Amino acid sequence: MKNSRGGFFFVFEGIDGAGKSTQAGLLLSHLLRRGYEVEVYREPGGTFLGERLRELLLSPAYTDLEPSAEALLYAGARAQLVATKIRPAMVAGRVVINDRFGDSTLAYQGFGRGLSLDLLFHVNHLATGGLMPHLTFLLDIPPEFARKHLKRDADRLEQETISFFQRVREGYLLLAGKRPDSYLVLDACCPGEEIHRQVVARVEVLMSEVIAGNNRSQ
Repeated sequence: MKNSRGGFFFVFEGIDGAGKSTQAGLLLSHLLRRGYEVEVYREPGGTFLGERLRELLLSPAYTDLEPSAEALLYAGARAQLVATKIRPAMVAGRVVINDRFGDSTLAYQGFGRGLSLDLLFHVNHLATGGLMPHLTFLLDIPPEFARKHLKRDADRLEQETISFFQRVREGYLLLAGKRPDSYLVLDACCPGEEIHRQVVARVEVLMSEVIAGNNRSQ
């Protein structure tokens, strides 16, 4: 298996129904075929604590969950995932693929719920220790189209209104616009194969550049 010497961290973001899990799985298969050691996680989840918090956060039974409590629960799951899974994997030189990360909190609890972005930034920093993805793929899709991809037994967040998801979508686009070098915005209405092709092309270029730079510095 290839070792990427220092590890890579890729994240898929977007509103519910955008196809993040599908694209994360396709990238996983591609990198495994290339011989890389890869770990894939979802948020919230990936750890015992994270999966228990996921059950709570997505349960339709908790419709009265306060936005601040929601944000802190997501941050708790993220802190556990970073400390026990993501950082150790990267130190070991593996590639990590995440289905959501810190920008989900800014988009959903910030732009969607209306919480302070500055406050959420500090909460994120506490949870991640400042860890940032090498590259974030934003699967951009209008909420009315994304809704068609959702399961009939929608979870608590999937039951939100179109207007909520529109605010989240706009928030994501604003975040991507502020960090164009570390974001790739993709039209999630395109065929999945075309989206995957664009993802792989960007990943291959970035990994080649970083690995070449590491070799020169030795």
